[in-house]
Amino acid sequence: MIIAVTGVAGTLGGSFLTQRASERAKRREIELLRDHEAVRENLLLRRTCYAELNRDARQFTTALNRHLHVMRERGVEETDREALDDAKRVHRDRHSEAQMIAPDGVLTHASEVNQALNKVYGQVKRLERQEPEPGETMATAVQAQAEIWDMLRAMRTAMRHDLGVTTQE
Repeated sequence: MIIAVTGVAGTLGGSFLTQRASERAKRREIELLRDHEAVRENLLLRRTCYAELNRDARQFTTALNRHLHVMRERGVEETDREALDDAKRVHRDRHSEAQMIAPDGVLTHASEVNQALNKVYGQVKRLERQEPEPGETMATAVQAQAEIWDMLRAMRTAMRHDLGVTTQE
């Protein structure tokens, strides 16, 4: 009788332990799937943010270039001012989003681009009002605007590296 009870207890105990181990394994699998999904969602969020930030920074740079050409070729009209201000506003919003998403390595480059864009924007606006600061001319504004392209390339490289698209150079 003791042997029978021990046999039944062993069988039931073994089933119970097997079931618990199976439940633990399923929980671990679910956790791994959730972690994988979170990593995938984070990558997608960063990729979208980076693509939009790159696009909007380039459009702001192009808008500054266009505005400088307009200033040299003819008088600036209200539609020209609106186009430049719209590009600035869109970039500002995208940069603010990147500040909450991008890691420090990417954010360093994005902030450098943002500061350079805002500096050139300020120069352009002062030149437009004919109130330049000492040393500010159309030539210095054009030069500063042209230098932003190198910063944009560095920012894009940092973003691509963060996404695993390319290796750091």
